[in-house]
Amino acid sequence: MEHFSDLIKNRRSMRKFTSEELTQEEVVNLLKAALMSPSSKRNNPWQFIVVDDKETLAKLAHCKEHGANFIADAALAVVVAADPLVSDVWIEDASVASIMIQLQAEDLGLGSCWVQVRERFAATGMTSDEYVHGVLDIPLQLQVLSIIAIGHKGMERKPFNEENLQWEKIHINKYGSK
Repeated sequence: MEHFSDLIKNRRSMRKFTSEELTQEEVVNLLKAALMSPSSKRNNPWQFIVVDDKETLAKLAHCKEHGANFIADAALAVVVAADPLVSDVWIEDASVASIMIQLQAEDLGLGSCWVQVRERFAATGMTSDEYVHGVLDIPLQLQVLSIIAIGHKGMERKPFNEENLQWEKIHINKYGSK
């Protein structure tokens, strides 16, 4: 991408992927973006579990009752977790890291989709966080925020239409100003 504005306009959630694998260079670039993510007081409370094993991806696809099946078809999933004992704003720090991974994916021409794990449930009634902990042997102190599914785009999506911007959501100097 030549301009950041193009990157954010073109980044759309991708839930359909081709079977093409990612290159080592693509994976390294994605992980660099994660590790360079800003965090409060540079505490870096996040941890990233990178999954490319097809069996494990298929298991992770069941982390939620709805909205996670496409993980099984992704070339890669990055599980974003953080330690609440390291930072009281671990949710925000892990969220920023999650979107940095997605923006890097788009810049590489890859598709991605955020799968919300925190405060969600698997079909069994177990929390999604517990389910992912069990699949990946994640230490108890870490909380899982999201899974970012990544792969080569399996369909075309139109860029975000700027005509649909909700300018009424912008307030100048105080809420409700015009």
